[in-house]
Amino acid sequence: MGNRFQVKDRFADGAQYIDGQLRSGRSGQSHTVVNPATGEEVLTYELASTADVDEAVAAAKRAFPAWSAATPGERSDALHRLAAVLAEQAEDFAYAESLQCGKPIKLSTEFDVPGTIDNTAFFAGAARHLQGQAAAEYSGDHTSYVRREAIGVVGSIAPWNYPLQMAAWKILPAIAAGNTIVLKPAELTPLTSLMFAQAAKDAGLPDGVVNIVTGAGRDAGEHLVGHPDVVMTSFTGSTAVGKRVAEIATATVKRLHLELGGKAPFLVFDDADLEAAAHGAVAASLINTGQDCTAATRAYVQRPLHDAFVARVAELMETVRLGDPFDPATDLGPLVSHAQRDRVAGFVERARGYATVVTGGEVPGGELAEGAYYRPTLVSGAAQDSEVVQSEIFGPVLVVLPFDTDDEGIALANDTPYGLAASAWSRDVYRAGRATREIKAGCVWVNDHIPIISEMPHGGYKASGFGKDMSAYSFEEYTQVKHVMYDNTAVAAKDWHRTIFGDRI
Repeated sequence: MGNRFQVKDRFADGAQYIDGQLRSGRSGQSHTVVNPATGEEVLTYELASTADVDEAVAAAKRAFPAWSAATPGERSDALHRLAAVLAEQAEDFAYAESLQCGKPIKLSTEFDVPGTIDNTAFFAGAARHLQGQAAAEYSGDHTSYVRREAIGVVGSIAPWNYPLQMAAWKILPAIAAGNTIVLKPAELTPLTSLMFAQAAKDAGLPDGVVNIVTGAGRDAGEHLVGHPDVVMTSFTGSTAVGKRVAEIATATVKRLHLELGGKAPFLVFDDADLEAAAHGAVAASLINTGQDCTAATRAYVQRPLHDAFVARVAELMETVRLGDPFDPATDLGPLVSHAQRDRVAGFVERARGYATVVTGGEVPGGELAEGAYYRPTLVSGAAQDSEVVQSEIFGPVLVVLPFDTDDEGIALANDTPYGLAASAWSRDVYRAGRATREIKAGCVWVNDHIPIISEMPHGGYKASGFGKDMSAYSFEEYTQVKHVMYDNTAVAAKDWHRTIFGDRI
């Protein structure tokens, strides 16, 4: 994979994209994007100030009347063109995503980029299907119908683990529904969000429809969420930060969408296909180096299969190839930063005091020593109430616990504050069906764990937040539902008026 552009040249004008132009931030503070595989500088840029946020919101506000007045077909055509531009630039997007995140290039090229292109194509179609309840005479004397209208300027915040896909998940349903948007990506990983906005301009979207401000969360992020001209906030990130976002958003009565942390259970019943479950657990726990809010983190395995499952998962984890993200043979890249690597290592080191680290649990040396790498790690023997079971680690760590009865397994699966995703592994359709009904999570897979599709919603229960990304359900977040009611009688003194004044006619 050869890069077709130099990052420093591409973003020489800055890492803010406001009203159709790249520009430098004005906070007086700089930030350096680092390649986590090597520790080398990728780009140093000036962070956004609150004044930059104000200008981005103003640009979005100016663009809103014309964009919201465009027909669904016109917005659909624009998004179809955007999908084509993204496909043309797919290699550049994959390169930039792997460079800033440390993702293996095979993940960027086969998951992140094609998933984003597919999302764009989906919302190009969805833009023409803003559905409402059928027009009818529900009262007998009136005709009622429902309008779906754009709500205004959306101010969204995306995380660093899937910068391109999360930017798309925020931007696409918002603009497909006729809104305009200001997106704040994570300071660590702004490159592909900026490229996405540039691609939107290349596709002919009007200036101001998509704006990117790259700044610190406590400054640019909080100012964006609290801005009086922002009518909706969509945030993806940790539950702790999500609570702060909610405090600010509710103070100005904004619509709020939160996709927060996860601690996904991986529930293996004793009739499951052991080989399938073991392979699924390794893939689902290590995707994106475990930096995935839906990643399998807690494997509950019914006791007859428990020991064999632990042994097989450990065996498979030891075959995983760590290495240069741009080597097509690399399976596992670094974590996004050395700080994140050290955070993950801290969880594992503390777990050694009360559990067994079956494999992994170490920072590799040699050629990988300069990067933020951490070996795939399997932990067993931890208690249900232990930190490693209850807290979101966000790294390549899987914890395995046994259970005896189906009741116990489902209860353990539900026994964390989170409820974003889960999976159940069984050959028995009734057993699996019960798990899908009783596990409290926004997505429950059966005999698989991780696949997502544009047509289906993504979002959680409990401390994992509320609201949906992707799918037609996301239009519930980004449109205002208006009831319009026409009188059909042409009668001046209506019978219901007697409840307020006068007598029955």
